Amino acid sequence: MNVNYINPFLASSIHVIEAMMLVKPSVGQVALQSVDSRSDSLLLKIGILGQFQGDVVFSFPHQVALRIVSVMMGGYPVSELDDMCCSAIAELGNMISGNATTMLSNEGIAVDITPPDIVADHSRYVEKKAIAIPLDLSDIGKFNIYMFAESA
Repeated sequence: MNVNYINPFLASSIHVIEAMMLVKPSVGQVALQSVDSRSDSLLLKIGILGQFQGDVVFSFPHQVALRIVSVMMGGYPVSELDDMCCSAIAELGNMISGNATTMLSNEGIAVDITPPDIVADHSRYVEKKAIAIPLDLSDIGKFNIYMFAESA
């Protein structure tokens, strides 16, 4: 996958997380790997259409998703992955992807994104390899962003 497609998602993730959660994420080793789709993970998919096509899949362990939503809500305690929690996670993924799309457009790469979708059937991604971007949000926890390219 072209690094020109990865860097905007990485930069956008850092920017949006810093703005929304006041935490500077540290980035782990970017690598080609399968999605870690444990049963205790929430997967969020956003499709990419245009010059670069594929999927961006955010994989949040449940406890990390709950902590992220709690921080997004100003510290309000969140104890279950209900519709409100899933909506907040979907909006976080949407903000990151939308911001990355703008960055790509500014580089002359015409793309658009699909609405965020919580993935119920993890098996679709288990066997596929993707570029994995691990992010560590300190006390909040770690999650991965996976980028699947259909064409480059």
